[in-house]
Amino acid sequence: MTDTTTRINKLEEQVGELIDVCQKLGNDNTELRNQLQKLHFERSGLIEQKEKVRVQVEAMITRLRSMEKA
Repeated sequence: MTDTTTRINKLEEQVGELIDVCQKLGNDNTELRNQLQKLHFERSGLIEQKEKVRVQVEAMITRLRSMEKA
């Protein structure tokens, strides 16, 4: 093989490796976006639960205060 052919083959190999890395990064990015979406959904649910509990606690406190005054 000539020096040019060797260099071309090496370049082809590097381009192939680069394509593999790009595909892996794309897959990782997709997976991370899915995880982020799931976490946002879970966070929304937790915020909603927290608000419900806060309202319940405030109602209990109000009842206790009214019982205390009676």
